[in-house]
Amino acid sequence: MKTRYLMLIAAATMMTLFSCQKDTPLLDEEVMNLADDDAVSEAVFEDIFSTVDNASIIAEGFGKGEDSKSGTEVFADSCPTITVTRPGPALWPKKITVDYGTGCAGINDNVRKGKIVIEVTAPRLEAGAKRTVTFMDYYFNDIKVEGTKVFETVGFNSNQHLVVSVKLTGGKLILPDGKTIEREVNHQREWIAGLVTRNIWDDECLVSGTASGVDIKGIEYTNTIMTALHWTRACRFIVSGVIKIERGDAQPVMIDFGTGDCDAKAVVTRGDESKEITLKNRHRMWNN
Repeated sequence: MKTRYLMLIAAATMMTLFSCQKDTPLLDEEVMNLADDDAVSEAVFEDIFSTVDNASIIAEGFGKGEDSKSGTEVFADSCPTITVTRPGPALWPKKITVDYGTGCAGINDNVRKGKIVIEVTAPRLEAGAKRTVTFMDYYFNDIKVEGTKVFETVGFNSNQHLVVSVKLTGGKLILPDGKTIEREVNHQREWIAGLVTRNIWDDECLVSGTASGVDIKGIEYTNTIMTALHWTRACRFIVSGVIKIERGDAQPVMIDFGTGDCDAKAVVTRGDESKEITLKNRHRMWNN
């Protein structure tokens, strides 16, 4: 009798555990927040790429044909002010400072403030050219950005597309509430359109590679781009591609940016559950 009683208790316990597992959603609030954090991180650092590339184009036009020992040119705009400095008689290297001052709203109503500093060794189309990016009290929509980002031109591939390696070290986003997201990046960007045209809005790249870091809850993560991310300067967000996010032994989370539409939608999947999210350039804790 006692044995039968214990067996009934064990069976009931197993059924309860099984029921709890079935009732626990794979896409709970923590998973959706993880996807949101990653989408914001991607948006911030992609915006920096756009800024750096625009500034590099300006720098390449500065100083051509001059014989002076050094030179400084300020390209004043309502926002930002771009200063290009050449330290010696050679056209290269150059230093570019993109200064947003105390803050101003730009494209897509994103607010930037502080400075982005770019050390450039050679024209961006030249194999081996490096652009080293650092930040001086730089904020994007009240998110402080830290780290060092290096763009190095690899050269043209068999499709005659320019390939640029991108490495971010010591990357950190400090959110308005003081919490942080850490990020290291090892990516490659393949230009598939608009590289040499005068219209910057036709620029398009395919991004591949990995990223890793520590999320807002202090948990280490690894991102792997499963399908190349399609970046276009004319759109606010990545328009297609798939990222896999892994944290410890937890089941991976997939973020699918779609099939090419210039929108703010992505689909988060874990196991056999999927949910559409709206991408943002601001963290969910941003209270303005």
